[in-house]
Amino acid sequence: MPIEVEIVTPRRQLFAGEVEMITLPGSDGQMGVLRNHAPLLTILDIGEIVLHLPDGRQDYIAVSGGVVEVRPNKVIVLAQSAERADEIDIDRAQAALQRAQESIRNRSTEERRPVELALERSRVRLKVAERRRRQRTPGSGSASSGE
Repeated sequence: MPIEVEIVTPRRQLFAGEVEMITLPGSDGQMGVLRNHAPLLTILDIGEIVLHLPDGRQDYIAVSGGVVEVRPNKVIVLAQSAERADEIDIDRAQAALQRAQESIRNRSTEERRPVELALERSRVRLKVAERRRRQRTPGSGSASSGE
């Protein structure tokens, strides 16, 4: 049985619909949510949201923190920022990753945390974008690409 999911950022609604399962980067680790899950309110970490769609496909979203409310029939994600895999420009994401890697080398311990977070966000964005690209590649072994 599907569960309703809504993913919003301060700028827009990113997703609204039913999924079989949603996988989220919770502050205590990765968590999967199915219909009839116990109520829960938790903080999201930087990471990847995976929407397991009713037709067997998976959609990927890079998220940079936020909160999630889980109810038995609905999941509401309030993300600080989020991007669908097909919205991520891989070249820009790779450039941001390189800038963060170069910047971290020249920082003191106190100055490193913001750069480390930028580095983590860049890695997640690239991971999500690459998943989408692999889904679209013929013969990639993804039987559920649906495209």
